[in-house]
Amino acid sequence: MAETNLQVDMVGRLLVHYKLGKHGAVRVSNSIGSKTDIEKFLKKNKAVLMPPVKATVKPENKKTTAKKPAAAKKKAAVKK
Repeated sequence: MAETNLQVDMVGRLLVHYKLGKHGAVRVSNSIGSKTDIEKFLKKNKAVLMPPVKATVKPENKKTTAKKPAAAKKKAAVKK
């Protein structure tokens, strides 16, 4: 579909969670529809399947690490 993008998020037994929007759209709403309705829509518009887009994962900030509370440090020191 040249003018729109349809991104399927989750497929259930009867329903499909998807996002349908124009190219370059900033915000796209989530929608739910039946499998048969989505299939009919895709066939009617002669949709072409594209390869999935890999999600990019941001590396965690090394400065933010979980620290033990002060009370736990004191207990560990007493046990030694």
